[in-house]
Amino acid sequence: MSERPGAPEPLGSALSGFLKARGLAGRVDRASVLFDWPELVGPQIAKVTTPRQITEDGTLFVGVETHGWMTELSLMEVQLLAKINARDGHEPVRRIRWELRR
Repeated sequence: MSERPGAPEPLGSALSGFLKARGLAGRVDRASVLFDWPELVGPQIAKVTTPRQITEDGTLFVGVETHGWMTELSLMEVQLLAKINARDGHEPVRRIRWELRR
């Protein structure tokens, strides 16, 4: 595309530039794990969990259906973090905090 003033810019480029300029790109990148959760953990775990939020320090809060699942997932946390953090170009998740869903 030509770089003349007033020339249309692809929406993806404009949005990316806006997010970077406003200091929001990191937050959007961290939040991507919430949307990618089912693909990252698989259908069985996704069915009994709900990712709630991720903090700036990389703590992911996840709601869990039962105490039994919370215990099982706590034991699997190292493997889940490895799988989540294998995504290229994303900020790492440093820990997962499991919370009982109510």
